[in-house]
Amino acid sequence: MVKQNNLKALTGGAAAAEAIRQINPDVFSAYPITPQTPIIQGFAQMVADKKVETKFILVESEHSALSVIVGSTAAGGRSMTATSSQGLALMSEILPVASGMRLPIVMNLATRALSSPINIHNDHQDAMMVRDLGWIQIFCENNQEVYENNFLAVRLAESPEVMLPVMVCQDGFITSHNIERVTVWPDRVIKKFLGEYRPKHFLLDLKNPSTMGPFAMPDYYFEIKHQVVVAMEKAKKTYLAVGRELRKITGHRYGCLEKYFLADARAVIVVMGSTAGTVRGVVEEMRKQGKKVGLLKINLFRPFPYQEVKRALAGVGMVGVLERTMGFGSVSPLAGEIRISLAGKRIRDYSFGLGGRDIGAEEIEKIFLQLLGNRTVDRPQYIGLRK
Repeated sequence: MVKQNNLKALTGGAAAAEAIRQINPDVFSAYPITPQTPIIQGFAQMVADKKVETKFILVESEHSALSVIVGSTAAGGRSMTATSSQGLALMSEILPVASGMRLPIVMNLATRALSSPINIHNDHQDAMMVRDLGWIQIFCENNQEVYENNFLAVRLAESPEVMLPVMVCQDGFITSHNIERVTVWPDRVIKKFLGEYRPKHFLLDLKNPSTMGPFAMPDYYFEIKHQVVVAMEKAKKTYLAVGRELRKITGHRYGCLEKYFLADARAVIVVMGSTAGTVRGVVEEMRKQGKKVGLLKINLFRPFPYQEVKRALAGVGMVGVLERTMGFGSVSPLAGEIRISLAGKRIRDYSFGLGGRDIGAEEIEKIFLQLLGNRTVDRPQYIGLRK
């Protein structure tokens, strides 16, 4: 672990901007949208103050922002962007272009509810909307994770065996606008960890001309898309390997998931993002009461760690999947993945927090008590929903 560091009070948005400053990408392009705006506003100020050498390209929409980044990355540059909610929806046409062209773009996503009705607060509907478009997705619980996961994402995306775009997801407002203490590591240390981006193929390599994103007929399209599947399968191993390197700097662990009091747990809640902190506190209080409850936090949602989840929950009687989204005509996305991991296991699905609605410790305790009661309910439960 590196001992030289600087402790700063940063919002999640500012933590992302600070990480981007240290990454110093060749190109950054984005369009402001709440609650992502502090990320690009903070980084734009750094560009104006000449704290970075990055070319900041102003555009008229999120669709254009990602199109610019696709072009700059294809040309051989390290490139980044950021967005939220409807902005991500507007980008959706270009998202599979980026993954299909195997471009190592890093995007910071401040997750937010989708319209309609219009709502600017947090849930995970936007990230779940694009979960199967070939992007790796990392979820952050707090501002420190936002800061450090950006470095992990760059190395992961640019790994030759991966070469896929990565989303670093933080909870809008809950993380993006709240101030926490963040340990900032020295610029020279981060620069050494990241290294220089040297793509094997890029459009401006005039000695080795290549084509990117060509038209593909049925005889090749299937195979090209399958290459993304293979890269995703390799991404999990690379994520863990890069995490072990980063741990030498920070002292922090970067697992696909985080286990908390699982060894003897009778009931466990599975969750992603900032709510893990609230669940952790409830687990601690209920443990003092002698109740055997636990938490499983998912850090890496794509590729999904099926085997790791299966092993982590092998001895658990009841599992509650708590997620900030819902399934329309199906189970919710995270619940679906947990069901695949635990075929035959007793699972209950809970949707909560859509549109930024809070969930409290009392409600989480009630969920644990339901799970401890071993009551099976087929239909999803909606926590905090007014009758």
